[in-house]
Amino acid sequence: MALLELEGVTVRFGLRTALDAVDLKVAEHEIVCVLGPSGSGKSTLLRVVAGLQRADAGRVLLAGADQAGVPVHRRGVGLMFQDHQLFPHRDVAGNVAFGLRMRPSPAGETPRAGRGEQGRRVDELLELVGLPGAQRRSVAALSGGEQQRVALARALAPEPKLLMLDEPLGQLDRGLRERLVVELRGLFGRLGTTVLAVTHDQGEAFALADRVVVMQEGRIAQTGTPLEVWQRPASEFVARFLGFDNVVPATVGGAAADTPWGKIPVPDCSPQGERTLLVRPSGVHVVEPGEGTAATVVSRTFRGSHVALRLRPAEGPVLEAECSLPNAPGEGARVGVVFAADDVVVLEPGV
Repeated sequence: MALLELEGVTVRFGLRTALDAVDLKVAEHEIVCVLGPSGSGKSTLLRVVAGLQRADAGRVLLAGADQAGVPVHRRGVGLMFQDHQLFPHRDVAGNVAFGLRMRPSPAGETPRAGRGEQGRRVDELLELVGLPGAQRRSVAALSGGEQQRVALARALAPEPKLLMLDEPLGQLDRGLRERLVVELRGLFGRLGTTVLAVTHDQGEAFALADRVVVMQEGRIAQTGTPLEVWQRPASEFVARFLGFDNVVPATVGGAAADTPWGKIPVPDCSPQGERTLLVRPSGVHVVEPGEGTAATVVSRTFRGSHVALRLRPAEGPVLEAECSLPNAPGEGARVGVVFAADDVVVLEPGV
């Protein structure tokens, strides 16, 4: 059963449509990450679910109940923002305890836990997020990662049915983000938390999510597991958003496609006719001059496990390729290029 359902949700700001008849389901205990460029509608979607933004059309249901008219503090959702929004005049324990006050009782009243019970719950939450013993610390004295953990503990305090994260790690450096995203996935798995997160960082989303939703101009462009979306982008927009540049128009006929780079093999059972082709850099193989398509090495960039090459073929746009370290040619070298069908994806035309 879906814990969260969006049915035809539309939001307009004047002449601009921020969300355009969006349908989305999030199952209980599922972690869903919404990806998209700025202005694609991902943060508006989060605000509609939280009750911070009214929808012009459509419905939001939580556990089957329509949330129209339900105020923010009665929806049973937790919300954590990029900038933490901690209270500077409260210490760590005070910030987390504030979250406990937001837990409604079955009768709709906010229960007041005794000090002993409240203290035990604060201790438990800080232990959970990796900050044991931090109760009396000033939030101003915490590092960015520590502030993020306090904000998470506060959001988890009322035991929300749904936890929503808005660019949760956006202000942290990459190394810390990579560590925290692994910790978050493990924590949510242990707690069985249902999560709807918004991010522009595909690496963060793919590491955290059970399912990824890619948005384009207020609509869902693709949804699927991280592996499905990465291996088979649904459109040129999704492919380019994921960072793939080897995307060209093509005419597919049989087991090959005519492209600006010449004839390229395609996987068996590929759609035929006028299409768009994605060739992953791992499928662009550098060979000896005179073989395959002639090209010149424009640049090479060290990437740790391999060298990323930019190649200028005799015809067509620049190609990106990956090459193993010992065999990477230098800038200006003339090479041949062949393509591997396993790394070619046939997309819908003009999307």
